[in-house]
Amino acid sequence: MRWDAQLIDGRSTDGRSTDDALPGMPGLIRSVQTPEFAGITFHEVLAKSALNKVPNGSQVPFGWTVNPYRGCSHACTYCFARNTHTYLELDPGADFDSQIVVKINVADVLRRELSRPSWHGAAVALGTNTDPYQRAEGRYRLMPGIVAALADSGTPFSVLTKGATARRDLPLLADAARSVPVGMGVSLALDDDAIHRDLEPGTPTPRSRLGLIRAITDAGLPCQVLVAPVLPMITDSDEDLDRLLGKIAAAGASGATVFALHLRTGAREWFWRYLRRHHPELERAYHELYRNSAYVLRSYSDDLARRVRPLLRRHGLHAPKLLRDPEPTVAPSPPTREPTLF
Repeated sequence: MRWDAQLIDGRSTDGRSTDDALPGMPGLIRSVQTPEFAGITFHEVLAKSALNKVPNGSQVPFGWTVNPYRGCSHACTYCFARNTHTYLELDPGADFDSQIVVKINVADVLRRELSRPSWHGAAVALGTNTDPYQRAEGRYRLMPGIVAALADSGTPFSVLTKGATARRDLPLLADAARSVPVGMGVSLALDDDAIHRDLEPGTPTPRSRLGLIRAITDAGLPCQVLVAPVLPMITDSDEDLDRLLGKIAAAGASGATVFALHLRTGAREWFWRYLRRHHPELERAYHELYRNSAYVLRSYSDDLARRVRPLLRRHGLHAPKLLRDPEPTVAPSPPTREPTLF
């Protein structure tokens, strides 16, 4: 691997041994830095498992997930997965954006797990925690092996991404769709360039993601768009939503799901910094809307759903689910630890 010259040689950037610096990563093989990814350290680990069971009672249409990476260079301020980095004894802020765990053997482990007699082809989702097509995927190329393992085992799967790197695998994904159901989704909610730069600094531009939607549909795959997070009083006007949904429809999307910003622990603190810096006049209103919960008030989410339905119909975008946040009267569970990390 041409990154060998960039090996930190068992030490963190401040000279500590990786055993001391990264106690949450017992499977660590090496840590790598490269000028191509300035400010980012990749921690290559050997995973002991690939499939993660979704907790019982979760209101999602899949039972299992696969996460080839932990942490994400997309650096989305609002990312709900930020707090999972604390399980690795890393912080959910700058470390989540810059200390990326790479499960270099994930495809081989997944193939072994899918070959077990007990596996019956339950739906698997990718992109539910961190993006499988973040920038690192251009180097590590973990997804082709994952896609092949799922298709060869007859396992239906879905991919949710913001990463334009997904274009590389569209022929492979289209071929897999001939064997198993394959769902493709693109996350796009912020089409204002300034807001995008402030809240999603490491992601492809909105224009690039609209191009990805078009490329997915041109490859013969349906593409759902996750229009989230909608930011109350910032990007939630009828005019803003109508404009964005029009662009999504024009790009060829088959449907869209819209919901408001979630503010889980880990992301909440970082989003509040953005709010204080750019919209201090809204800080009190946000405290009222969220009231120490990860979810916006039910009255707001119901109103958003009511306003979005006719816009979806106008633009011919199918809504696969009722556009409503999870029930906010139930205390949200913290992000679950993966059953076996490494």
